[in-house]
Amino acid sequence: MAEKAGHVTMLQRSPTYLMPLPSNDKVTLALQKVLPEKAAYRLTRARNISISRLLYERSRKSPKAMRRLFLSVIRRQLKGKADMRHFTPDYNPWDQRLCVVKDGDLFDAIKAGTASIKTDHIDTFTETGIRLKSGEELTADIIIPATGLEIQMLGGITPTVDGQSVVLKDKVVYKNVMIEGMPNAGMIFGYTNISWTLKADIASEYLCRLINHMDRNDYRVAVPRDTENSLGEDTVMGSLDAGYIKRAADRLPRQGTHGPWKASQNYLKDVKVLRFESIEDGYLEFDGRRSQQVSPEKAGFLKPLRSALFGA
Repeated sequence: MAEKAGHVTMLQRSPTYLMPLPSNDKVTLALQKVLPEKAAYRLTRARNISISRLLYERSRKSPKAMRRLFLSVIRRQLKGKADMRHFTPDYNPWDQRLCVVKDGDLFDAIKAGTASIKTDHIDTFTETGIRLKSGEELTADIIIPATGLEIQMLGGITPTVDGQSVVLKDKVVYKNVMIEGMPNAGMIFGYTNISWTLKADIASEYLCRLINHMDRNDYRVAVPRDTENSLGEDTVMGSLDAGYIKRAADRLPRQGTHGPWKASQNYLKDVKVLRFESIEDGYLEFDGRRSQQVSPEKAGFLKPLRSALFGA
């Protein structure tokens, strides 16, 4: 917007960590020149996942050191053209998600004077713009509101099982893809510490494996059963401290304290569980029966799934 508008002001209630990320990865481009396409893709993917995991784990173990590192990156980007208080959060890295700035374009706009940042709360809208709690008024021809995310589960519907309403906050997640006691209900919850889609991909694979397994064995219903009272305090989104997660605490299902009920934020661990572990692990109930290892005699050809519903 700063390329076309006279000036753009980003008003924020509180700062967040902003990290520049190039849209063209030089290492990837170099690998593509010397390796087959698939090999270059796999190496790039593994590298990016490893870097993301390393940054997250170091942030958890050494938050003060990582905070200094992230703020030093921002300081170098700004080159003294903006007050660092607008870029200095009051929380540690990865208490909330980091925000990526593509090619550092926000920093470039600030240095060029076509964009600026204000940290304050809105008092009221005026005829000419916005008056802040501090008394300062921001004049604006156009105001674009982005006042926060409100999480809505299941499109706002209230699910029922056997005529009884299901309260999701009283339910525990199974392998982060299904809800305890809800038949044929698959949900996609991504990662909060690395790319959301990494988890979405392998969660979708798992649900496809489950549907195919049900087809092969003529199962109509799959229900996770928590017989170990595993319900914990954290939501499925873990200990993420973001405001939109706190506001949704009464709508989000919980994660368990152990076993497949504990939500993982570890991609390598999840790949093993969701892609390779047996579907019938003793926690899933099929057609009213506790799951057991399927005998070869029961295996059959794939048939269309007639009634199960799986969705995001």
